[in-house]
Amino acid sequence: MTSQAYLSELFSLDGRVALVTGGSSGIGRAIAGALARAGASVVIVARREPELTATVEELTSGGCRAGWVSGDLSTREGVRTAAEAAASVFGEPDILVNSAGINLRPPMTELTDDVWDTTLAVNLEAPYLLGQRFGPGMAERGFGRIIHITSQQAHRAFVQSGAYGVSKGGLESLARSQAEAWSPHGVTCNTLVPGFVLTPLNARLATDPEKVASLAARTMTGRNGLPEDFAGAAVFLASGASGYVTGQSIFVDGGLSVH
Repeated sequence: MTSQAYLSELFSLDGRVALVTGGSSGIGRAIAGALARAGASVVIVARREPELTATVEELTSGGCRAGWVSGDLSTREGVRTAAEAAASVFGEPDILVNSAGINLRPPMTELTDDVWDTTLAVNLEAPYLLGQRFGPGMAERGFGRIIHITSQQAHRAFVQSGAYGVSKGGLESLARSQAEAWSPHGVTCNTLVPGFVLTPLNARLATDPEKVASLAARTMTGRNGLPEDFAGAAVFLASGASGYVTGQSIFVDGGLSVH
């Protein structure tokens, strides 16, 4: 067997269908592109149509199979509507990536019920509902991959974690519960844990050069993350290569968490 054939067998996503929430920007966009280029048919779910169409056009122009659904993940009805629309594009997904998130982080002393409810709805409840919709079908078919994008703030409090950190901590716990339920049936459930990544979600922090530099200094690589840093880890977790990896939080952070 040639090295190319071996790697293709190990990591190829040919014939798989992936649903990526938040796949029109930042880490989600990089992951959607990586899965598509690895052979998956990718459906991107996000809110803004211009970013959705631009992302899908980029992928399809490169020979990938991709589609999009505009959806509101802040309500149960919106999540369920988006899920059914996404499943109608290429069929039921084998891979679910929950990258959509909202980053409202007032200090705890200024946290309102509205901010709490919105943060938990988008960052935690939507992944739960999507898992409940697609996880059992994956288990019935004998293969599935659920990947959540969380945060350092699931593990430590800094830069005013507030409700955001709570939602990401809950998401890592959700992954473990999903792994317990479905991994005996071939469905792995894991999280990727970024450090500070230069994305639109972090636009507020990115405007402070001193803060950006201080966060880079906390890593072992000497730089902050980029969306494309997540491509390889995502393909690994989505592929057959990761069949014995489940319930794990995998840090893609340049060593920030251990420095």
